[in-house]
Amino acid sequence: MTTVLGRGQCGGHLTLIFTVEDSHEDPYFQGSRGAGICLDDGVESIAKGEVGEGILIVNGINTSFDDSLYHDVLEELIKEIPEIREYDWELSIRMSLPASQGFGMSASGAIASAISIQRAIGVPHEECLRRSFMLAHLVERRRSSGLGDTTALSSGGVERRIVPGSPFSGKLLHHGPGKADSWGASFPVLLSWKERTGTHTSEYIDQPEWKERISKAGDGAMGSLGLGDWNMERWSELIQESRLFSSFSGLTKDSSRSELLNTIDEVIVREGLSDSVTPLLCMLGESVVIVPLDPQNQEDWASRLIPNLEQKQLCTFASRVGTQN
Repeated sequence: MTTVLGRGQCGGHLTLIFTVEDSHEDPYFQGSRGAGICLDDGVESIAKGEVGEGILIVNGINTSFDDSLYHDVLEELIKEIPEIREYDWELSIRMSLPASQGFGMSASGAIASAISIQRAIGVPHEECLRRSFMLAHLVERRRSSGLGDTTALSSGGVERRIVPGSPFSGKLLHHGPGKADSWGASFPVLLSWKERTGTHTSEYIDQPEWKERISKAGDGAMGSLGLGDWNMERWSELIQESRLFSSFSGLTKDSSRSELLNTIDEVIVREGLSDSVTPLLCMLGESVVIVPLDPQNQEDWASRLIPNLEQKQLCTFASRVGTQN
């Protein structure tokens, strides 16, 4: 019996600022403007296919999740590449970070799984990547599990999304309509979150009052961030606008996020690191990313914070900003 194997990997994404732009009837044009950080760590997918009828089994490695995401990805892939239905598939999914905590795991998982299945049947690298980002965007919009994560991840690094929509579209996988800029620099970040699962993204982006408040705050932030060159010199501006967005949108006070921020702030101050790092909310989880005020700072500040945060019953994960794709 013929067996085919493929691997896909995609880092996570931390949304710091966003708008909700889902009024267009075509999901290719839905999405968000905003800014955020792409991570090295995310989701790895190993695909094994054997001649069959398109059946899918999903195995989580040291994790649990809703496997319907991966069934949706396979359904979209079969529409694009009917040959994929000639196999039964087994996906082994390894997630570095929890779902529903603002780490972009649904987009990362959709991208990684789409890559692994296509690579298993020999789809060329660039075509495989473009189709994976496009189909992940469509699946995210169908499920209301995300808006701009796939466009951000297609760019990598520290990104800003200046036009909403899918990063690729159409049979020829052309660029757009979504557009993002990024600058790449590999520097450490520290994630911290409450162990319980966060609020599902759809509970915000599908709720009219939240959509209005979030989009108004996002528009305000992107009024300045969306202009001019996008490079490392804009880092302090991104930090400031992220704080303002969190406050003006009302998301800081919702779901005890302010309590989480205060706890982490106290630890940072106690360790004498308030001049070196700062905490920013990850949208839309109950989580925080601690970032250096200077991306070129080589100080090992994370190892000083981790034990103190864990004493506060918070989960931690040390990662790095992902490089540009």
